[in-house]
Amino acid sequence: MMHPQIHLRAARKMLVLLLFLVSCSARGDISIYDYTVINSYPHNTRYFTQGLFMHDGFLYEGTGQYGESALRKLNLDDGEVLQQKALGRRYFGEGITVAGDRIYQLTWRENMVFVHDLETFDTLDSHYLATEGWGLAWNGEHLIISDGSDRLFFYDPDGFQEVRSVAVTFQGRPVRYLNELEYIRGEVWANIWTSNEIVRIDPQSGEVQSVIDLSGLRELADAQSSDAVLNGIAWDAERERLLVTGKLWAKIFEIELHERP
Repeated sequence: MMHPQIHLRAARKMLVLLLFLVSCSARGDISIYDYTVINSYPHNTRYFTQGLFMHDGFLYEGTGQYGESALRKLNLDDGEVLQQKALGRRYFGEGITVAGDRIYQLTWRENMVFVHDLETFDTLDSHYLATEGWGLAWNGEHLIISDGSDRLFFYDPDGFQEVRSVAVTFQGRPVRYLNELEYIRGEVWANIWTSNEIVRIDPQSGEVQSVIDLSGLRELADAQSSDAVLNGIAWDAERERLLVTGKLWAKIFEIELHERP
């Protein structure tokens, strides 16, 4: 999510909260995870990454920006584009996820959710979304949507009806700017927009369980633009590997996590 009009005061409030989360690790209130880079893969620096997932050994990426938003199927090892579908110029693409034989793709402010065929990328359906669209994940039963606030919304994928929502908090404090999402082993993982952190959330209570500190990764990605922030989480369940990237980054990283002492 780009959101250049975000208020500086709000950004500072989020920074204060993130520093608070990290400081709590010293007291044992929350676990903080650091990372080791296991491997890196090429990433097109034109791609404004909004959604990422692995399926059957292939990487799927949804990108944003008006006139450049698209859905792509990629070969992870060399970045080759195997299949792609451009969105109309009026749409700013956002999060993506696969549910069954369909790919769901959000738009930012256009209130549209597109449903594409997993194999052909043909658009099969579309739905109205009352909020902005930021991140999207699938837990095997419900679509999970973020809109940049402190809430996660759970939708039935068939009728696209909201089932419930939950406020994301840490010790009662709201955690806002939830962006790209991934559902990993019973947790919702969320990028915090403009930060170097990923939070791991209990989907039932909304409580942040732990934080992943990816400081330094942006520099390894040769990020040149101020818009080139961390955004992109993909879990390869078949090979149990974690992939992360950012908007306009030159690399996708396979990382291994280890808990900070």
